[in-house]
Amino acid sequence: MNQIIWPYGTGEVWTYTICKNLFFFFTGDLMEHLVAHPEFKMLSVRNIPHMSENSLAYSTFTWAGLLKHLRQMLISNAKMEEGIDWQVRPPLSGLPPLGKMSLSKDLHFNTSIANLVILRGKDVQSADVEGFKDPALYTSWLEPVNAFNVWKTQRAFSKYEKSAVLVSNSQFLVKPLDMIVKKAWNMFASKAYIHQYTKFGIEEEDFLDSFTLLEQVIASYCNL
Repeated sequence: MNQIIWPYGTGEVWTYTICKNLFFFFTGDLMEHLVAHPEFKMLSVRNIPHMSENSLAYSTFTWAGLLKHLRQMLISNAKMEEGIDWQVRPPLSGLPPLGKMSLSKDLHFNTSIANLVILRGKDVQSADVEGFKDPALYTSWLEPVNAFNVWKTQRAFSKYEKSAVLVSNSQFLVKPLDMIVKKAWNMFASKAYIHQYTKFGIEEEDFLDSFTLLEQVIASYCNL
């Protein structure tokens, strides 16, 4: 595991500022740490806490609590803390999964290829990220020591005393991408808007090639 002390940015807008800092300053580092294979390039971002400024004065956060929630968001494929399913557990380390992910059923455990946790705020050096090093969280072909990284800075994000961001290369985006592809297939089958593309030289075979490419990406992530 590599640890990088992350000094940039103070930010005022949650997601925009997080993504701006990440992808403008650290594109190379992100690719190095999170994209271990050219077939797996989908990254998602989760950050906590989320609350109004009026509520901050009445709220306190601990690193143990934030990281516990962030880890379960990863495991249960939750977009926000309110959607966490605490019943989802990773498979026992060393045991093969019972079966590959099926898109016809609800997604339960979310398998990761690589994760990056970014911690900002007070007493950040005391934060314990051991829970993200569990081999059960990751695909079998990449060791956790190579799959997990943490960046830390004592500079707070916005008005939060402590905050945590998870950038994950995992099955997070499989279901949304599958829904998009299905809707695109339906529109293509009904010839919706096709003429607006063909008049500029884009052929129907180009659409078919794109569908094939995206379906291969979905299949690869499903088989982690």
